[in-house]
Amino acid sequence: MSEIRCPNCAKVFTIDESEYQKIASQIRNEEFEKSLHDRLCEADKAKQQEINLIKVQTEQKIAQLEAELKNQRENSQKDLELQKTKLEQSNSTDVNNLKKQVEALKSQLEGKEKDTIIAVSNAVKSKDEEISNLKLTITQNEKSFSDKENSLKDSYEFKLKEKDAQIEFYKDLKAKMSTKMVGETLEQHCDIEFNKIRATAFPNAYFEKDNDARTGSKGDFIFKDYIDGLEYISIMFEMKNEMDTTASKHRNEDFFKELDKDRQEKGCEYAVLVSLLESDSELYNQGIVDVSHKYPKMYVIRPQFFIPMITLLRNAALNSVEYKKQIVEYKNQNLDITHFEENMNAFKDAFSRNYELAQRQFGTAIEEIDKSIDHLQKIKDNLLKSGNNLRLANDKAQDLSVKKLTKDNPTMAKKFEELK
Repeated sequence: MSEIRCPNCAKVFTIDESEYQKIASQIRNEEFEKSLHDRLCEADKAKQQEINLIKVQTEQKIAQLEAELKNQRENSQKDLELQKTKLEQSNSTDVNNLKKQVEALKSQLEGKEKDTIIAVSNAVKSKDEEISNLKLTITQNEKSFSDKENSLKDSYEFKLKEKDAQIEFYKDLKAKMSTKMVGETLEQHCDIEFNKIRATAFPNAYFEKDNDARTGSKGDFIFKDYIDGLEYISIMFEMKNEMDTTASKHRNEDFFKELDKDRQEKGCEYAVLVSLLESDSELYNQGIVDVSHKYPKMYVIRPQFFIPMITLLRNAALNSVEYKKQIVEYKNQNLDITHFEENMNAFKDAFSRNYELAQRQFGTAIEEIDKSIDHLQKIKDNLLKSGNNLRLANDKAQDLSVKKLTKDNPTMAKKFEELK
């Protein structure tokens, strides 16, 4: 039951919901009829003003031509009178010449009058044609406007009935189901609506439940679309609803922070809350609400705007596909350069290590050679010393004789003498 206060007597009375809907429908119809009547009056007024303007312009042109004709007649008459006066004052010799001039002026005046009459007639005829064409155009416009008016009226009435039916559907839906079932049915509704047009409108798209709760939370659905294997748009969807009889009412804003967190963790570009919460809010009932001033690239929509929202974001993202392809190409080029630099640096590091190892081994070999040289030098010095000693020994041996051996040794000298 709803309470209504009378604006005149301030009396409060109650009516049931069906009567309330009838009154609301009557008010909407009256407002539509009033708006339609005002628009028709404005169109008639504009049409009449345009016709009046053309009439005024035509009358002004005719008056101008008539004034010019009148001036020409007056000037010609003055010229005739002047010539007549001169004729009376002149002698008979000039009479014939003056008569010829008068006849010429008369002929010229008649020609100008004919030209002026033809010009006025043509101007009037032209204006009549313009007025006729304008009337035809106005008639056609009136018919077109009438057709558009009827079409607009039919469309408005159809949308109004559709909206009322949708409101009744959701009210009946809420009344029949538990809180959990209401939320699940909203998800099923969006899933079914998408799959109805998936094959024709989104043949390359990914639209599935978000079942990855490794980060501690998850959204309801993730939408992604691709061109030539390139992902150019991604949307994280969250569906929220509750029964009218629920004691604690939630607000849409209560779910923004968690939805933004899910969007970032799953790497999605946009976040969209499909909500039936705050059913009396004028802000959210307008359709698509941009809340990116609180959280980046986030929107709140009613269920009937689910498909239009995907289409809107998808079409906007299509304009950036070539740009994203170029970014991927640049990234791949930079990746190739990075790999080349990494391979070159790895080669330089390996070469440096091998060079250092070879240098150490070369140094060790040089040290060993130096040690060997020192050792050989010592051997050489010893050999030289040994050779010198052998030479000295040889010299001593060459100088050896029996006489020297037996010197100061009488026994040996006696023995040698005996041997001799």
